[in-house]
Amino acid sequence: MPEFTVYLRLGYHHIAALGAWDHILFVAALTAAYGPREWKRIAVLVTAFTLGHSVTLALATFDVVRVSARVVEPLIAATIVVTGLAAIRDQFKAASAAAARAMLVRRYVTAGGFGLIHGLGFAGGLRALLGAESSIALPLLGFNLGLEGGQLVVVAAIFAMGMAAERWLRVTRRTWVLGVSGVAAAVGMVMLAARLHSDS
Repeated sequence: MPEFTVYLRLGYHHIAALGAWDHILFVAALTAAYGPREWKRIAVLVTAFTLGHSVTLALATFDVVRVSARVVEPLIAATIVVTGLAAIRDQFKAASAAAARAMLVRRYVTAGGFGLIHGLGFAGGLRALLGAESSIALPLLGFNLGLEGGQLVVVAAIFAMGMAAERWLRVTRRTWVLGVSGVAAAVGMVMLAARLHSDS
């Protein structure tokens, strides 16, 4: 299925390319807090984000929902800022069992909700790529699977860097989370300001 393979690769490079900083930074801020023994929580977070952006990617590609890039792009930048700041705040909150459970649920909901916004961002590029395709179901599936493959590569890279920082640089998990989340939030603010300014 050459058509499927083409869109699979396009989806992969759409998120795993070095230019896809907005999505990479979001995933980094979302998953930085988790270590090797918490891979199940990372899986749930990534799945929640996947479900969110898959829904809006499909709806927007089939033209059920259409939102201007002038709205979506600043919102994507805002999700990075909010996720980064929330990860920083969580490092200073009380670590009671109840608080930890509430924090985890909030992260899952946030991942799914923000995934909806990121899906709209993916859809703009996919819609342009599809052009005059007679059927978009197979390309949509290929593109979405490619996105997931790229996302798993990004998560694995962040996970590996966190483990390396702890093991060889003697960086504590808290320092790692604060550093990654702080950088993500700061870059997200720059992106947000630039995107708002470009629309003014």
